[in-house]
Amino acid sequence: MNTRRHFLNTSACGFGSLALAAMANASAIQNPPSKIGNPLAPKSPHHAAKAKRIIFLFMAGGVSQVDSFDYKPRLFKENGQMMKFDDARSVARTGMGAPQRIFKPMWDFQQRGECGRWTSDLFPHMSQHMDDLCFVHSMHTEGVAHGPATLFLHTGSTSFIRPSMGSWVTYGLGTENENLPAFVSLSPSLGNGGPRNYGMAFLPPIFQGTPLGRAGQSAAEVTIKNLRNPLLTEAQQHRQFDFLRSLNAEQLRTANATGHDEEWEAVVSSYELAWRLQANAPDVLDLTQESKATLDMYGIDQKPTDNFGRQCLMARRLAEKGVRYIQVNYSDNTVNPAWDQHSNLRKHGEHAAAVDQPVAALLTDLKQRGLLEDTIVWWGGEFGRTPYAEKNGTGRDHNPLGFTVWLAGGGFKAAHAHGATDEFGHMAVDDKVHMHDLHATILHLLGLNHEQLTFRYAGRDFRLTDVHGNVVRELMA
Repeated sequence: MNTRRHFLNTSACGFGSLALAAMANASAIQNPPSKIGNPLAPKSPHHAAKAKRIIFLFMAGGVSQVDSFDYKPRLFKENGQMMKFDDARSVARTGMGAPQRIFKPMWDFQQRGECGRWTSDLFPHMSQHMDDLCFVHSMHTEGVAHGPATLFLHTGSTSFIRPSMGSWVTYGLGTENENLPAFVSLSPSLGNGGPRNYGMAFLPPIFQGTPLGRAGQSAAEVTIKNLRNPLLTEAQQHRQFDFLRSLNAEQLRTANATGHDEEWEAVVSSYELAWRLQANAPDVLDLTQESKATLDMYGIDQKPTDNFGRQCLMARRLAEKGVRYIQVNYSDNTVNPAWDQHSNLRKHGEHAAAVDQPVAALLTDLKQRGLLEDTIVWWGGEFGRTPYAEKNGTGRDHNPLGFTVWLAGGGFKAAHAHGATDEFGHMAVDDKVHMHDLHATILHLLGLNHEQLTFRYAGRDFRLTDVHGNVVRELMA
């Protein structure tokens, strides 16, 4: 209980100290003291981990699986024929679920790699890595619109305010590098969930993702805002920081009386992280330190690969420096996200040209540096697209019933394909994998038991997978 003496003690160092006390007490109300001074300190996993970090390459809008990695010969044979497809979008659009016109892939397929995996000409650079990739062809998810499906991908919920996957991973494992954020989202979109896709919801604020740049902004301009104070010299800022740290230290010495000393330390640690960022973040984001050969490999200073190439190279540099969860967003801030081609599927080709070489370069770079062994690379969108045509016959609708993602490194089985959709690539039918299952499997390889990774809030324990999810062991090496 707060007393007049306690109030005078805390106010002695000014209103900034009162704010610090309020932050610490608010955190303690929701979660008792954790006995961990720095909440971002490395934590022991639940079991032996095969991966230390994750790079998620988010393809917003939904890449067509039947035009890329899910080869369906019947679409070529029966192109133009009419057929009924049982899904919510078809029924809603036609009223009675009228027949739809089968639409063959716009890109040819061929077998690639020693594994002989069928892939299309849409992604020629990625196709050179077939022997490194683990495909899940039987994905299905919740939400038929971009907003709910994107939220579900990131938080495990289509509508409720829930922590993002990156925040859960950071909460469960802490950071490998105390001088950088543990969770970074590169060029996130403001739409379809926006900040909620990297938000911490009811987890302590220190587990919030750090956005770098935004969709639509040039990746060459990406930085951490307000990292420098142009009004003070470095020496003046250092003296100011030392003074504030001394005030905080004084409060920490009196915090034992409240029993919240660990909570105070957690708040102070977030301030000190901001200070350390000033010395470390500019260096890790400086791509001029890379060789010309590396820049060329990612397609930097070339069109159309420059922007996403920079994002992928920054992701490698952040991973190399110990950032735990890195999301690389290929998106924009329009109503219809990048890969959302309802009437002009040919634009898939433009987007593929922008991301294909950088993604392949990232895989090559990680592998050459020995980082792929303990780094999970996850590529995919919130859902796939239908095997039938839409609108003027040159686009595809949303399809959450069956789509493809791939994963590499970090304990996933290389040169492997799991599950299958039906003969048209419409619905997952064999060895189905729900998004909850994928979340559970990724957490498992990071050393986290998805049923034990919980946080108590509003009288109940929450987790990323809610009350669902099964680890898909067939995906593991």
